[in-house]
Amino acid sequence: MAAASTCIQDGSLLVNGKTLLTGVPFNVQVSPVESSAAFFFGATSSIPSSRHVFSLGVLQEFQFLCLFRHKIWWMIPRVGKLACEIPMETQMLLLEVKEKSALCHGDSLPLSTDRTFYVLLLPVLEGSFRATLQGARSNELQICVESGDANVQTTNVSEVVFMNSGDNPFKLIKDSIKILENHMGTFKHIDNKKVPGHLDWFGWCTWDAFYMDVNPQGIKEGLERFMEGGCPPRFLIIDDGWQETYNDFQKEGEPFVEGSQFASRLTDIKENGKFRALKQDIPCYDLQEFTNFIKESYGLKFVYVWHALLGYWGGLHPSSETMRKYNPKIEYPIQSPGNTGNLRDIAMDSLEKFGVGVIDPQRIFDFYNDLHSYLASCGVDGVKVDVQTLLETLGFGHGGRVALTGRYQEALEESIARNFGANNLICCMNHNSDSFYSSKRSAVARASEDFMPRDPTCQTLHIASVAFNSLLMGEIVVPDWDMFQSKHFTAKFHGAARALSGSTVYVSDEPDHHDFELLKKLVLPDGSILRARCSGRPTRDCLFIDPVMDGKNFLKIWNLNKLSGVIGAFNCQGAGNWPLKEGSENILASTSKPLTITGHISPLDIDYIGDIAGDDWTGDCAIYAFNSGSLSRLPKEGKIQVSLSTLECEVFTISPVKVYNSHHFAPIGLIDMYNSGGAIEGLLCSQLPSGCKIQIKTRGCGRFGAYSSSKPSSCTVKGEETKFNYNTEDGLLIIHLEGDCDAREIAVVY
Repeated sequence: MAAASTCIQDGSLLVNGKTLLTGVPFNVQVSPVESSAAFFFGATSSIPSSRHVFSLGVLQEFQFLCLFRHKIWWMIPRVGKLACEIPMETQMLLLEVKEKSALCHGDSLPLSTDRTFYVLLLPVLEGSFRATLQGARSNELQICVESGDANVQTTNVSEVVFMNSGDNPFKLIKDSIKILENHMGTFKHIDNKKVPGHLDWFGWCTWDAFYMDVNPQGIKEGLERFMEGGCPPRFLIIDDGWQETYNDFQKEGEPFVEGSQFASRLTDIKENGKFRALKQDIPCYDLQEFTNFIKESYGLKFVYVWHALLGYWGGLHPSSETMRKYNPKIEYPIQSPGNTGNLRDIAMDSLEKFGVGVIDPQRIFDFYNDLHSYLASCGVDGVKVDVQTLLETLGFGHGGRVALTGRYQEALEESIARNFGANNLICCMNHNSDSFYSSKRSAVARASEDFMPRDPTCQTLHIASVAFNSLLMGEIVVPDWDMFQSKHFTAKFHGAARALSGSTVYVSDEPDHHDFELLKKLVLPDGSILRARCSGRPTRDCLFIDPVMDGKNFLKIWNLNKLSGVIGAFNCQGAGNWPLKEGSENILASTSKPLTITGHISPLDIDYIGDIAGDDWTGDCAIYAFNSGSLSRLPKEGKIQVSLSTLECEVFTISPVKVYNSHHFAPIGLIDMYNSGGAIEGLLCSQLPSGCKIQIKTRGCGRFGAYSSSKPSSCTVKGEETKFNYNTEDGLLIIHLEGDCDAREIAVVY
């Protein structure tokens, strides 16, 4: 018997009186989690092994959403109804459970209503073992438990799958992660981590601009072009291509060996020759001088550089004199059946063939500390650490994947704290639960596979992936939705999504390939952005639909600002297919013609809008549509119909209407920015002898908009009266904010 709302009776698992699983085997146990209504699944076997697959029983037909790793590095979502549709490597499973009940109203006949609650299953870590979920053809729900080391075996696990239930799916996930944080003690919730400062500034990453050919001249030219266009980056990522590496398997002048590019190994912690010689127009002899030069010349606040978790893709070079102190040894990765059972990855397959120079776990902190202290001495402010899930394949002889990941993660975070005090770390390619549940300090992680500028079929998948993955990741880290290119054919689609992400906005534009009109919808003239408060996530009515391949639904993503909510509607249909999705050839091929989808948005799509509205809320909202520039007023249950073609989107600012001395008012914000409401810092109403004054604290410049049921008598900015425009038909009040982007106070007087 577990918590009061959950029990096993006659071989069936009941949650809130609803049968969830039937045919639960006798070797499966449930145990309550202290001080909560949640519980854990465990199971036993008579045979010790480093990898077990246990059946939990037959899962009944419920709508489900799961997050699973389709590649070793990355998660994507999947929805369905049958357990057989749940893929290997599932790391989150959310079930929608509907119950019919009868309600009597006065003397009328009983009315049938649906009561919905949600059940969350999270496979986690227990000791040296890591769990995932998967479905079987018989619709059994299974747990896969593995150590990654044939010498680390067990016959019993007791706390490998966490289960909890609740009425609000977002609160359920948040509460569950906090329960696990307290119970496991191996990781921290994002609320208890220090968030790095680069998140609030516009950035530029060198990857898609230069790839491995990154160089000081190109970086200098790129920064100059951004400055000239009025969108100055305040943080820079010097991506792969700056390090000193050597490849034993690809000799100059010989034919290219496919996959050998991933076998390069690090030979020095210092920069390569491209950054160590005097260049034309750049008075710099090394990384330190170059970093100081670009900071002073272009106003950069943060310079990050890229490195892999093991130094480089192929680890450290054992023959390098400077690397020998870390005792690297060539080891050959062993992939889990979960990795090879979904989608194989060329990088991983190549490393299996060529091997990895693995740093001695006893020397890993020394390596990170030496590398990071050198970078810090060069003026570098932080690092983007890539290729992280590679560790799970190297656990043999090191106590297993969980132990090895924990050791590296602890060393990495300790070095970051010592050398980059602001917790300036971006984790990347780390979508395994080994990493998630070993993260005590890491506060930012990439939310999905790369933005792929050359692949038109990946664009809609990217937007859907980052939004759905943020459901889980957003409770552990700030999900980084990756860079994009402002002159790409999908730039508006990506740009609008980044504005809703709750994370930073950065691009990978080549020099002179920019759309500054688009960027100015995301970036203020001082290089800051209007970052929303939470992680952008799908609205509740989108959780169990397929916004990429069902041909009938668009994706809605919601977020909160201090005084308003924001929703983006994105038509992701008809431009790509999920990998590993059966029947995709019969649904929508990537060559399909654009598909128009019609749906609706509503204030109720914003969970917690009542919390930001306050007790004196009328229940109505002002809704401003960014692209159309239309303003309307709706009750919170009201709906606006939206029609979008493939790769089209619309962003809606939703601001609760308040009543001040009979004047109905709702601030919108900077209406020429995608996340208009992110500009508003506070609102206060004070009484005047002749009426009232509404004071709005805001930042930024441009057109400031608000809904007002009546025309103000006057408006002031920083105490000085200013002109304004008022539209009596829709109530749109517009005030022009000139000058800098500093905080200022607007007063609307009635």
